[in-house]
Amino acid sequence: MASVDECRQALRELAARLADNADEVRDRVNLDRTLACRITDLGAAFHARLTGGRLVDIADGDDPKAKIAMSIGSDDLLALVRGDLDAGRALASRRLSVSASPFDLLKLRKLL
Repeated sequence: MASVDECRQALRELAARLADNADEVRDRVNLDRTLACRITDLGAAFHARLTGGRLVDIADGDDPKAKIAMSIGSDDLLALVRGDLDAGRALASRRLSVSASPFDLLKLRKLL
């Protein structure tokens, strides 16, 4: 099981990767939404904002009003960010769950 610090670092790495490719990401997924990432096996959560092709303002704690909420285990989060876990397979096997409006889900599919 990964630690909370490792999960936080993985989200920062994801944010850096998105920032490096912000123009391409923005072309594919132009959203301005709050995001909650709930780490199921640690009982921890993070929240951030997905805007302009970037993941910004990552902070500890849940955001129950987030427009996009994902739940994932700590090891799966690290594997997903490293590219060792395919998002589609993780969704199909229920290792990852995403709750969002149908419109947002369609947009997010392009990102995954």
